[in-house]
Amino acid sequence: MTEKIDRIRSVLTACIAGLTAAWGWFGWLVLLWVATMAADYLTGTAVAIKSGDWQSKEAREGLWHKGGMMVAVAAAGGTDLVIGLIIGNIPSIKLPFTYPALLSTVVIVWYIITELGSVVENAGQLGAPVPQFLRRCLGQLADTVESSALDDTGCKPSNKK
Repeated sequence: MTEKIDRIRSVLTACIAGLTAAWGWFGWLVLLWVATMAADYLTGTAVAIKSGDWQSKEAREGLWHKGGMMVAVAAAGGTDLVIGLIIGNIPSIKLPFTYPALLSTVVIVWYIITELGSVVENAGQLGAPVPQFLRRCLGQLADTVESSALDDTGCKPSNKK
């Protein structure tokens, strides 16, 4: 029995190592985002079914919402690509670091946090006791990612009119 478990562990470890080599950390981040989107959709559906209020129109709206998120991440990735091309091809622009991706990473992290907040909210509606500190923590994390991204990218709204 132990030999079988060791073999399963070895195969699983090899698969994870292979995927990490292929995807890198960004691939795992995208996978986590997709998993949180699925968890949010499934728990939201469970809440609707439990309350007897499931409607296909609202389910479609949820899918459209997820599709919109994918478009936003693609736009952030495209922006990262353009910034990378500019930095890589204009000699006067030098950074003390390489620029593989910034915006898409921050956007995905923000979406993961907001999806987790929604999953926690759904868990509460399903009857699970949800610690208030978890709700607050996820809310503060989303705010921190947002404000840090605005600070780091210089994209803060100006007060000038």
